[in-house]
Amino acid sequence: MVDLRAAFCAALFLVVAPFASHAQDVTLSSPDGQVEITGTLLGFDGEFYRVDTRFGELTVDGSGVTCDGPGCPNLTAYVAEVAFSGSAGMAELMLPALIESFARLNSLTADRIEEDAQHFYYELRRMEDGVTVGRFDFRASNTDEGFADLLANETDIVLALREIRPEERRRIREAGMGDLTDPRRSRVLALDAMVPIVSPENPVQRISTAELARVFAGQIGNWQDLGGPDAPIDLHLPAEGSGLAQAVEDRLLRPADLAPARAITRHARSTELAGAVTRNPFAIGLASFAEIGEARVLTLAGECGFSLRPSRLTIKTEDYPLSSPMFLYLPARRLPKLARDFLGYLRGPAAQLVVRRAGFVDQTPEQIGIGQQGDRDGNAIRAGGERT
Repeated sequence: MVDLRAAFCAALFLVVAPFASHAQDVTLSSPDGQVEITGTLLGFDGEFYRVDTRFGELTVDGSGVTCDGPGCPNLTAYVAEVAFSGSAGMAELMLPALIESFARLNSLTADRIEEDAQHFYYELRRMEDGVTVGRFDFRASNTDEGFADLLANETDIVLALREIRPEERRRIREAGMGDLTDPRRSRVLALDAMVPIVSPENPVQRISTAELARVFAGQIGNWQDLGGPDAPIDLHLPAEGSGLAQAVEDRLLRPADLAPARAITRHARSTELAGAVTRNPFAIGLASFAEIGEARVLTLAGECGFSLRPSRLTIKTEDYPLSSPMFLYLPARRLPKLARDFLGYLRGPAAQLVVRRAGFVDQTPEQIGIGQQGDRDGNAIRAGGERT
């Protein structure tokens, strides 16, 4: 056996994140038998072992050791595995389209297997011989649950509809998973927006952001106060704990020192929210731009007289005030090569085209013609005031 100094001399590097999910005991030995490390196998990415030892978590180059024990992987039939958890919208709408596109570009097939209402996985096989090379597991829940799964070491990548909160950042960093506010630990996968929606039968056309905040705080409770009929306002929001609902609190209510009203109908899916609002002429909801269905979007009126409607361009330029990025959060953990290749693909133009086709706003740079600058210029002039 060796002590900690010998482990360092064997070209290991230390990571301090305890992880015991689906783990088994292994012993890693150098060819000459001088170095031997025993512990619980945390993972194997086809190149490196992660082992929880009495010295902490060690990541070991598999080319320099042999593995013995019940937890040792089958090196000749290795399957890369990566787990995603978080936003149901991202898991069910965007990521499947991206995985299937990535598979086609890499001569792989991608078969989706449903497990239950929240869990499914993609099995990736080589087209040439049908050999399974990867498995991408999904838990479709919400942003809160995604970060909780990361802390419980039950996922590799968090799907989030909001930025990580300070308390989550602190706990994850203390768990040895790195600082998720570091640019290397997070990526914006696509852009979305929180949009106010009403039934097509509702006569109100515009609402200011200040009025919208007061509506969802319960301070404005009748459509008559917004120029509509004398009828109570029926409020609809995504489920508590979802990234979109938390973005409403972070971006709309909290800056105005407001809290959500008590009488709000919550929905697990944006499509359900949009359907409920569409059927009720006195309802208002905040929904994902990509999932408004047959509902009608209210124009946002600003304090300086300008107005904005959500569109691909206004969201991409962040002129629309309720734009909401969609994040991937990655802990300081080595992923299998197949997963790293997939993350690299997400940065390319092919992935951005898939994002757009899925109904979300991509990040591909584009020119805005002078004819499309009218609203932007007019709003800027109105916001600037008079000069002498």
